[in-house]
Amino acid sequence: MIAEKSDDILAQKGLKKPLIIAGPCSAESEQQIMATAAEIPWDEVSIFRAGIWKPRTKPNSFEGVGVIGLKWLQKVQQEFGVQVATEVATAEHVKQALAHGIDVLWIGARTTVNPFQVQEIAEVLQGTDKLIMVKNPVNPDLNLWIGAFERLQQQGINNLMAIHRGFSTYKKEKYRNIPQWQIPLDFRNSMPYIPLICDPSHIAGRRDLVFEISQKAMNFGYDGLMIETHCQPDVAWSDAAQQVTPNSLKQLLHRLRHPHQNDDAPDYLRDIENLRRQIDAKDREILQMIVERMKIASEIGQVKNNHNITIYQPKRWKFIQEHLREIGESQGLSAEFIHRFLSALHQESIQVQNREMTQQSDDADQA
Repeated sequence: MIAEKSDDILAQKGLKKPLIIAGPCSAESEQQIMATAAEIPWDEVSIFRAGIWKPRTKPNSFEGVGVIGLKWLQKVQQEFGVQVATEVATAEHVKQALAHGIDVLWIGARTTVNPFQVQEIAEVLQGTDKLIMVKNPVNPDLNLWIGAFERLQQQGINNLMAIHRGFSTYKKEKYRNIPQWQIPLDFRNSMPYIPLICDPSHIAGRRDLVFEISQKAMNFGYDGLMIETHCQPDVAWSDAAQQVTPNSLKQLLHRLRHPHQNDDAPDYLRDIENLRRQIDAKDREILQMIVERMKIASEIGQVKNNHNITIYQPKRWKFIQEHLREIGESQGLSAEFIHRFLSALHQESIQVQNREMTQQSDDADQA
């Protein structure tokens, strides 16, 4: 039975909100696992995580200790009385994890992109009451993410959770993986009954940025966080730069603010309604200005067609990017937003010009 609210799944599994999952990127040794678990602040953390099998970009990298690591997770279960989680990428991984009584399994970003792999995993998990988490695919494809959940649901798997870990991009800037917050928020609108948590470690790629991403997730109303935590992160065998110590994790969690979903206070309702009216008015103005801009773009298409000039002009596009980025950043807009906004505007302008030139050609042929 599919839950009606995201909180229902957490409650059914005995998990509190916000859900905090912590533990090392990779299980390296029994000593490392137990030392990390011993320092985790269990009054705030509900699930211990560790990668047993590690899908890596290139061969000859550390790809996990394998099945023996599952026994170490069992020991954490027994000694600390907590739930444990690990990543599964194949049907055989699932079988081994279930045989060792692992409480929570997650499907990683590299696996989510492959419907055949997700289907095989779903069939092995058929009817399970385990909590199954699915990370967003590495590429920004909302339907692919939703499709993974639908495959699991078709196998009678309803204890599901989504993990936002950011999206890969060729151009690396501040973060290891760009958040693209709108995609997980759109996911929440599409599947509101599935809890959504954030993996700030993979988005940030650097431990000094983990708090920043964590707080943003809380501000957006996420149900929890999964933070990579290692007893000695500087010597970790994988993703050393993004892991925090248990003590740093404790400090981070104490600093986090947890905004409320709603507030019925009269002054809040009055102020927010007034500001929203102003936002709505500005949005209408912006759309009207874009409409007027596209009319000019159409005229540019006519001029280019009359002179047999190509639509795309690299120098002009470079000038727009550099000039307007400078203006936008000086006013406090993020470089990421400026790039996405200008790219969308430019793409629409190109389409408008193309339609104009095509129409003129068709008219000429008919004449």
